[in-house]
Amino acid sequence: MGLLFPAGILIAVVVFHATVVLSSFPATLHLERGVPASHKLKLSQLKERDRVRHSRMLQSSGGGVVDFPVQGTFDPFLVGLYYTRLQLGSPPRDFYVQIDTGSDVLWVSCSSCNGCPVSSGLHIPLNFFDPGSSPTASLISCSDQRCSLGLQSSDSVCAAQNNQCGYTFQYGDGSGTSGYYVSDLLHFDTILGGSVMNNSSAPIVFGCSTLQTGDLTKPDRAVDGIFGFGQQDMSVISQLASQGITPRVFSHCLKGDDAGGGILVLGEIVEPNIVYTPLVPSQPHYNLNLQSIYVNGQALAIDPSVFATSSNQGTIIDSGTTLAYLTEAAYDPFISAITSNVSPSVSPYLSKGNQCYLTSSSINDVFPQVSLNFAGGSSMILIPQDYLIQQSSINGAALWCVGFQKIQGQAITILGDLVLKDKIFVYDIAGQRIGWANYDCSMSVNVSTATNTGKSEYVNPGTLINNGSPKNMPRKLIPLTTIPFLLHVLLLSCYLFL
Repeated sequence: MGLLFPAGILIAVVVFHATVVLSSFPATLHLERGVPASHKLKLSQLKERDRVRHSRMLQSSGGGVVDFPVQGTFDPFLVGLYYTRLQLGSPPRDFYVQIDTGSDVLWVSCSSCNGCPVSSGLHIPLNFFDPGSSPTASLISCSDQRCSLGLQSSDSVCAAQNNQCGYTFQYGDGSGTSGYYVSDLLHFDTILGGSVMNNSSAPIVFGCSTLQTGDLTKPDRAVDGIFGFGQQDMSVISQLASQGITPRVFSHCLKGDDAGGGILVLGEIVEPNIVYTPLVPSQPHYNLNLQSIYVNGQALAIDPSVFATSSNQGTIIDSGTTLAYLTEAAYDPFISAITSNVSPSVSPYLSKGNQCYLTSSSINDVFPQVSLNFAGGSSMILIPQDYLIQQSSINGAALWCVGFQKIQGQAITILGDLVLKDKIFVYDIAGQRIGWANYDCSMSVNVSTATNTGKSEYVNPGTLINNGSPKNMPRKLIPLTTIPFLLHVLLLSCYLFL
């Protein structure tokens, strides 16, 4: 759902969806009889024994490849968000949730929710989580240590009258939600040592939404909740890492064409051209130290202090934001430089207050390259498709509009999906750095995770499509260092209002 912002900061934000594909792997399994043939157990008892065994195997091996089927498309005039399907509770129930690196917490709509949509224009069934119907669910009290972790990052609040750990979130697009925390099982399929194991699970804490407002209540793009990929202790990534199931690093490579697609993996994509820059420490979001912007090789006249990070300013990487946003002091020089460096054949055009251009040529031939330069000498190169969006055509000429928007009155720069697409991005939370490289996200990638063995293993997730994910998703070769927790994504959508 994009970033969580302090009061007074309102921007147009749209969330990012993803799709995940795993498939089957040939494997030889050595089985032992755990129950004498003369004794009979119910199927539910056997499944519970398997679940416990799988959890032990995950923790002892240090990770696993996990399939989350994600849906959406990058086309800004279609769905406008990216979401995945999770299974929670006992028995497992499906929940469709937006994937959002601008917030920390996983939450889903719960029974008794006020304002939660009951149908979706995305043609997905909406569910309501009921803690009372899941025997493995338990409420989180204010005295629970996990609630205390959330209090430190403002991800939880406590109601003294009932000792219940709760939350209230306000998102950058003005929507909001509140509810209480529960603990229950997150179910997933994993690959260990090249073998597929179904029905693996791990206990996690997530939010149970009892109130939703703003765009969250609208049925046209409604989902069951939001899957926060932030770096605080309440995020699912941090929770699984603390259990030894996943590393504290994840990566994505989002396809920018109309078909969408891409990869989202809990592990580090390894690519020789990746450059890294440090995360600004002690920040709630993925803040980077942007130092300068170049257009066509020329530095813009922008005071570097404009990009400095403080409590209410800085440069943020957020896959939950559709477009990109520049602080006012940087926006005007940026637009002026683009306009000054386009080919004479391009005609500037204003559309509803947005700077656009009419051209009959390929934009790569008539628009300049942009370079965002970060601390440590790392530069992010933007081709025209990374800062322009085609809106329509006029008299046979394509109308391309600048996708960077101005944030007035706030010194905040946000790099959303417009910029992040067609690049590998690595969020190394443990190493407190972010890396990127321009990349064809339809190509294979190498993924590694740190394990107690240091051993490398290479897996082709394209063979995992039979695990129930849509069969028309692109197949990727994803090498992994001993069993990372993988989300393989078919990514869809951004939403644009011009």
